[in-house]
Amino acid sequence: MRKASALSRFVASGIAVGVLLCGCGQPPAPPVASTVHAPGSGRHVARGVDPANLPAGTIYRNPASGRDEMVIPDVSRTALLIGDSQSEPADGWPRLGLAAIGYKVHFCGLGGTGFVATNGKTGNYIDALQRGDWLLPYGTPPLIVIQGGGNDAGQGATDAQIVANADRLVAALNERYPGVRKVLIGTLGRGANYGGGRRSQVDALLGSVAARHGMPFVGVGDWLTKYNLTKDLADAVHMNASGRRSLGALLENRLRDLGITAPPVDGTGSLAVAEYDLLAPQ
Repeated sequence: MRKASALSRFVASGIAVGVLLCGCGQPPAPPVASTVHAPGSGRHVARGVDPANLPAGTIYRNPASGRDEMVIPDVSRTALLIGDSQSEPADGWPRLGLAAIGYKVHFCGLGGTGFVATNGKTGNYIDALQRGDWLLPYGTPPLIVIQGGGNDAGQGATDAQIVANADRLVAALNERYPGVRKVLIGTLGRGANYGGGRRSQVDALLGSVAARHGMPFVGVGDWLTKYNLTKDLADAVHMNASGRRSLGALLENRLRDLGITAPPVDGTGSLAVAEYDLLAPQ
């Protein structure tokens, strides 16, 4: 009984703070104090508490979905970005474009992955999501951006495989975040008439997927040649720092053309009251 009492006092001592990571593909650091260890995940997870009282970076077991999610600061002005090595760096061009229209970014993904492609460390986008490899944000972000397709092109994924997994991913995100606007960014390439090959084909294929789901689409399958950016390639498919900045500015302009910017704020820096119902945590 004394041991049980001591354990109870330890568990009741408070909820620990996890470390806020810039990518869902990175393993979270264990919290400092008394959360619950989730067998098989290697994580310490907060449960049965009001997430509004949890520090940013805490991993919280969402009772509605049964999924481990991350408490992040200012989720109402944060875009969830799902992508590959184009999006993974802190100055990746999709991140730069989103930052330029007023969003913070919560990234889920890893280089070498895609709608079908895997990298040996984690699964493709939908499998990684369903396995819990990623930590989605708790609450409701106002925008979800899916970027990719390059690794699918490189690993020989078929049209049917890409479409099937893209459909599964969109369905899963719609279930978790109903009503949230979603944008699809295609596969960076040189263009069909300039040696773009399979990358440009996958970009066009993803455009058809986006149209079928009623999602805005940013086709980038010819941007390298259209905007004379092949000079800024660091390798066959990735940009140097200058190229990332150029692509980020192009993405910013395209998103603004689509009417996509961060939600307005009132004089206190909070979201306008009219948007609260959509963006309040679930």
